[in-house]
Amino acid sequence: MANLFDPLEVRGIRLRNRIVMPPIATERATPRGEVTDWHLKHYETIAVDGPGLLIVEHTYIRPDGRVSDRQLGVYDDALVPGLARLARIIKSAGAVACLQITHAGARTTRDLIGTQPISAWTLPVPGDPETPRALRREEIQQLTRDYADAARRAQAAGFDAVEIHGAHGYLLGQFVSPVTNRRTDDYGGPLENRLRFPCEVIRAVREAVGPAMLVLYRLGADDLTPGGITADDAERIAPILAQAGVDILDVSGGLGGSGRDRFTEQGYFVLLAARVRRAAGIPTVGVGNVRDPEYADRVIRDGLVDLIAVGRAQLADPDWVAKARRMLSSRT
Repeated sequence: MANLFDPLEVRGIRLRNRIVMPPIATERATPRGEVTDWHLKHYETIAVDGPGLLIVEHTYIRPDGRVSDRQLGVYDDALVPGLARLARIIKSAGAVACLQITHAGARTTRDLIGTQPISAWTLPVPGDPETPRALRREEIQQLTRDYADAARRAQAAGFDAVEIHGAHGYLLGQFVSPVTNRRTDDYGGPLENRLRFPCEVIRAVREAVGPAMLVLYRLGADDLTPGGITADDAERIAPILAQAGVDILDVSGGLGGSGRDRFTEQGYFVLLAARVRRAAGIPTVGVGNVRDPEYADRVIRDGLVDLIAVGRAQLADPDWVAKARRMLSSRT
């Protein structure tokens, strides 16, 4: 059975260990979404002798899809040189470099983007202040191209992988959840229809980047909201996403956030990820306040997940991975 420091190879790309740095927003970009020297130092510090897979924080694919005025962007070719500097630093430190691409949909504000936010339907994400307008079919098709263009830019910048953000109530999750999608066309209604847009995005991204790049999908596998997506639904969703072209599923939850404000126990989404892994049959990332190396090693050894995300603990201590290696090696 694999352990925390065994390598993992997916689509010919080798991860040096099973530890993931998940995407955590830093809000340190320029107002145009450009990479800054702060990002270069921040991610280099984490990558050196660090995780096998480093997922750079969410980058918006269009200006109307950002959630802050200091969020990283990937919406324009002019941003590629800065992203390329970032990818080179991560890869030179030995980590596989992944860029998360996203559109906020209804989760942004009119004040920030200068227009009414968009979504699957005219329903806000629970707890959010904005009422969005429903996207027209031709706009959905354009957004699919925008996701593909963003992935192409990530590849041009030298990233090994791209993660499509479908969790935490962002645009793709707004289409999947029955709480925010009441459409009556073929993008609404049954689960298969609500998955149509995400699957079209996955296929467009795969076509844009070809077979050599990893495609991850951050799955909101439980809305934690009455009437929303449940773990049972996630077991139906996972194989559909895998068939569309996803290589690795990064399992999270919470329609109005990541669940960090609800749970304190370690690995609070790991068992959910294990269910998704069994259903999809592809590598899966577990996440949720993971901080103890022995716990992280155990969930890998037990075969619950293939990769384990350690976020806040690595932010607090960039030497977490090196210390975990020494701790675990001293006990074998």
